[in-house]
Amino acid sequence: MALTLRTAAAAAAGPTRGLRRLFSTSFIPPMNYPAPQAREKAEPSTNLFVSGLSKRTTSEKLQEAFSQFGEVVHARVVTDRVSGYSKGFGFVRYATLEDAGKGIEGMDGKFLDGWVIFAEYARPRQPPPPPENNMSPPYSRY
Repeated sequence: MALTLRTAAAAAAGPTRGLRRLFSTSFIPPMNYPAPQAREKAEPSTNLFVSGLSKRTTSEKLQEAFSQFGEVVHARVVTDRVSGYSKGFGFVRYATLEDAGKGIEGMDGKFLDGWVIFAEYARPRQPPPPPENNMSPPYSRY
């Protein structure tokens, strides 16, 4: 009986106590983080980076979709070594800069295999950093 009276009293006082606690806490203003900077656009090239691909998208489907806008020299979907499924991005190389521009205009924000894909000019690969501590690369004989 005493337990039921306690639970009834706690239920009656609970919501107001929770609201009082909610409104009595001190306000902590949000941190002023710097706004994320947009990455600079890559300079135009015949190589396009395509992101947002489905796991079921193949290189053949990618080439077929982009060939509507010009002559595709090579199309490759980057796949996982173990599963063989797409990692969600790939590359398309066109024969000319004009075809590459048409490919971006035609396919950026469009659907491929039920997913919205994004096409942009590919950035050149960054050179690997030099080895630290003047050590030779791993697995070398010298």
